[in-house]
Amino acid sequence: MGESAWGGGLSKLAEPIKAVEDKWKLLPAFLQTKGLVKQHIDSFNYFINTDIKNIVKANDRVVSDADPSFYVKYLNVHVGVPDVEEGFNMSRPTSPHECRLRDITYSATVTVDIEYTRGNQRVVRNGLPIGRMPIMLRSSNCVLAGKSHAELARLDECPHDPGGYFVVRGTEKVVLIQEQLSKNRMIVEQDSKGQVQCQVTSSTHEKKSRTNLIFKRGKYYLKHNTFKDVIPVSIVFKAMGIESDQEIVQMVGTESSIMTSLASTMEECHRAQVFTQMQALKFMGSKLVQKMYMGSFGQKKTPADEVRHMLATTILAHVPVENYNFKMKAFYLALMVRRVIEAQADEKVIDDRDYYGNKRMELAGSLVSLLFEDLFKKFNWELKMIADKNIPKVKAAQFDVVKHMRQDQISYGLEQAISSGNWIIKRFKMERHGVTQVLSRLSYISCLGMMTRVNSQFERTRKVSGPRSLQPSQWGMLCPSDTPEGESCGLVKNLALMTHITTEADDTPIIRAAFNIGVEDISFLCGEELSHKSVYIVFLNGNILGVTRNYRRLITTFRLLRRSGLLSGFVSIYPSHKHRCVYVSSDGGRLCRPYIIVERCRPRVTAAHMEELARGLRTFQDFLHDGLVEYLDVNEENDSNIALYEKDITSATTHLEVEPFTLLGVCAGLIPYPHHNQSPRNTYQCAMGKQAMGTIAWNQRNRIDTLMYNLVYPQKPMVKSKTIELINFEQLPAGQNAIVAVMSYSGYDIEDALILNKASLDRGYGRCLVYRNAKCTLKRYANQTHDRVQGPLVDAVTKEPIWRHRALDADGITAPGEIVENKQVLVNKSMPTITMNPLNAPAGAPRQAPEYRDVPITYKGPVPSHIEKVMISSNTEEAFLIKLLLRQTRRPELGDKFSSRHGQKGVTGLIVDQEDMPFSDQGICPDMVMNPHGYPSRMTVGKLMELLAGKAGLMEGKHHYGTAFGGSRVKDVSETLVRFGYNYQGKQVMTSGITGETLTGYIYFGPIYYQKLKHMVLDKMHARARGPRAVLTRQPTEGRSREGGLRLGEMERDCLVAYGASMLLLERLMISSDAFAVDVCNTCGSLGYSGWCHFCQSSGAVSSIRIPYACKLLFQELQSMNVFPKIKLKKYWE
Repeated sequence: MGESAWGGGLSKLAEPIKAVEDKWKLLPAFLQTKGLVKQHIDSFNYFINTDIKNIVKANDRVVSDADPSFYVKYLNVHVGVPDVEEGFNMSRPTSPHECRLRDITYSATVTVDIEYTRGNQRVVRNGLPIGRMPIMLRSSNCVLAGKSHAELARLDECPHDPGGYFVVRGTEKVVLIQEQLSKNRMIVEQDSKGQVQCQVTSSTHEKKSRTNLIFKRGKYYLKHNTFKDVIPVSIVFKAMGIESDQEIVQMVGTESSIMTSLASTMEECHRAQVFTQMQALKFMGSKLVQKMYMGSFGQKKTPADEVRHMLATTILAHVPVENYNFKMKAFYLALMVRRVIEAQADEKVIDDRDYYGNKRMELAGSLVSLLFEDLFKKFNWELKMIADKNIPKVKAAQFDVVKHMRQDQISYGLEQAISSGNWIIKRFKMERHGVTQVLSRLSYISCLGMMTRVNSQFERTRKVSGPRSLQPSQWGMLCPSDTPEGESCGLVKNLALMTHITTEADDTPIIRAAFNIGVEDISFLCGEELSHKSVYIVFLNGNILGVTRNYRRLITTFRLLRRSGLLSGFVSIYPSHKHRCVYVSSDGGRLCRPYIIVERCRPRVTAAHMEELARGLRTFQDFLHDGLVEYLDVNEENDSNIALYEKDITSATTHLEVEPFTLLGVCAGLIPYPHHNQSPRNTYQCAMGKQAMGTIAWNQRNRIDTLMYNLVYPQKPMVKSKTIELINFEQLPAGQNAIVAVMSYSGYDIEDALILNKASLDRGYGRCLVYRNAKCTLKRYANQTHDRVQGPLVDAVTKEPIWRHRALDADGITAPGEIVENKQVLVNKSMPTITMNPLNAPAGAPRQAPEYRDVPITYKGPVPSHIEKVMISSNTEEAFLIKLLLRQTRRPELGDKFSSRHGQKGVTGLIVDQEDMPFSDQGICPDMVMNPHGYPSRMTVGKLMELLAGKAGLMEGKHHYGTAFGGSRVKDVSETLVRFGYNYQGKQVMTSGITGETLTGYIYFGPIYYQKLKHMVLDKMHARARGPRAVLTRQPTEGRSREGGLRLGEMERDCLVAYGASMLLLERLMISSDAFAVDVCNTCGSLGYSGWCHFCQSSGAVSSIRIPYACKLLFQELQSMNVFPKIKLKKYWE
């Protein structure tokens, strides 16, 4: 190698490293294969193609106690292609859009191949359906997988729609990413009393359990919920077969500090008189929690056997035990004791629960697999019960198990869980609510933002700051800006742009590689070696794999194997020096992202590679295979030295960031120049970007959604960012470029209010369409009656339809193009009054014609709507389904909410005629006037820069970039403005439209991208004079939807009390609410009735007064509880 490679020696190394210009083009390549929504799809694909087979394999035999020769064995399982059942045993393939329109579930049949006995013969049956599995859009079994744009258009599907959600009963449901502590790992923490404890949550397919090791009164105890009491660790060791005290101490560690800590625990054995394994098992048996029910009807186990079984299967369930050989488990327990002792000596060793290396993300695949496994076990248990019942019966036909395999249980279980969001698995005592949510379709961004949302398992109510704060380990993995304000602040997060979440990788090649590299198997060691200074313990997914003396060699070899593609790219390996361990992880749910590898101060990705990528010769997978790029998870990032830019690379650097702006997520990526804004402003914009109206998808004209907002003329932003290009926001924009003059005009622009130009509104600025739907089903009932739709009622005199039915067609449904007003009928449906068969009807009696009552579907709304389209179809229950799409066109009015992309929201304060607006020397009139006081206190410098860059872009006819940590520079933009004859500051001379004089100040004037938000005055407007009342209290109802009253609350009442306005109080709290006349008897004080007191049997002292109805109700309810309130009346002049 000598001179040729190092020609020029140090001088060559010292020259600055040339930046690879187009390295950001790795991003679109990455987003085609992974990231954004792909993690949902990857996870579901892993479940459908691998995990479901493992579940069936783990529970593959069903045997019966009644007949030892009977069995059912599952040979294979297969998930089909989504179809819809039309009638009995007829099905045809379906598309997601059809399922949305017809309110059905987009699901595929799960079929199994089984081998079972019928009588004395063995039978093999293939392709038996056991249930239906909802299919995630764009997953490997979906109709849309791998289709081109034209083919997607043929299926009525938008090519930019991300997929990754389910369509269940016609609604789109997303399984949110759930974040929780990683399983099978030791976590050392302080409990509420400040004592150190070590906790392991074990999770295997069969068992989930939590084991704690606690320190109490100077001794170490094992705590588990199967024991009534805590158990000294030394006794547990003896029960595991390690009887000699010397061996126990050797396992934990022979340093003097550790031995002193252990001494009092070792004495516990003598106090309890436990010396052998049998005695220890008996001692623990006495502490067992008594089981309520007996196990399967077998022989009763002795407590000692019970404990032995528990130790093997339930305590530290993830550590395997074969033939009751507890050596591995004893090592693991010893290590837990050692960690606690170390943590007591040194506070720094305590683990951080909020660190993202200790967290795992649960995706749709793993959650659905838990559910399916539970349902499949139930399904098998039912088969076993049926077999137990039916085999002993003597019948002509032999018992055929296939006839008893019901499909509905698995189908209904999965569909119900996804549609309600309640994940309830009794076996694991798991009860979670709100796991799925309806996919928000306000705009394209709100849909993408929902797909990347991460939900934390914390109670929203507790004001804990730990989990809510911004963690350093979340850099590049989760977006720092995108989190809601309010109670779930910091608990709901969003993924950054390049984050990927791993799925499980097979660990057999990893184990093989590790033993070949020189990891020694632990079962040949006595235990003292573990605590030796030079020995590092190797963990694989939380289990001890072995020990190694040369950990550096192990790590470098592993990384070389991974880079060469011999191991999965998502395996991570990193050392922990404070614990002297090497951790290898291949489990699912870790956050990771790609980095460019740096060797000898040079990034491995060169301009030549990027050239190949641009010409289509390379894909992102090739970069991984050639060892140019690799994925690092949070833990391995800590063991790397990552440079942000090429200029920062030093001799210690191991990796190079692909692009710094990818540390932001989808919503924050829309903001131009976010690094020049105050941080909370970016957070506000992340929340508002999801409420902006725009284009939802390219198939929005075919959709019939509950609520859909569309902007009529959406535009691409003048100042864009790289993120906007990557997520196709320009194809589905949400906003318009408004020419803004920053000046004060009238007094209607105080507190962020905006002033709009009337002529701009006439030309379509901010105009939007609001679509709503109305739907109804026509059912058939058990007594052969069914709902019906009738034509309009006709007035007898004029022969015209009555006003309520004016919009109806002859078939009783409104026609497209009609205008409907408030309280008019859309579908004139009526249903039979009796829907069940009467029980006492004689068998041969003739059927009477059923009576019908009207249940019309009416339109409710302050302004009339147009009928856009009517769809008549049927759903899976063979019922008719009628859906109507209603449309309203709205132009901006006073009180509608707008916002720029910098968290500067404001409502329209005034709409001004164009002739009164100020104008520039070229005659340009602004669309919008914004008060300058919005800038100084908010410090949104990005908004000022956006105006400059947008103005320069208009002059040159090009889009400028405002990407985070980069973008077009103000200096260059100002030069462009000067070149075109404008002031370099973007200010202009304006003339007042009212007086015609030139304004004294220069006005900052140019385009800013404004979003129209979904909050419109028309949807909020609410007032009431008279209206409906609640039945129980006779007080006005509450809420706008129920035409409710405006409540005078307790604090408002206090104000009126303070003013002494007693008559106003009386009027608001009684007369205009629930005044009620009651008769009161003055002798006994009870309530009378129509001038007669029932208690005194006289009408002498009865007088009538007015009290609130709620007060009368309270008195009567108190009387029913044997409390008798007496009312005393005085003449008011006495």
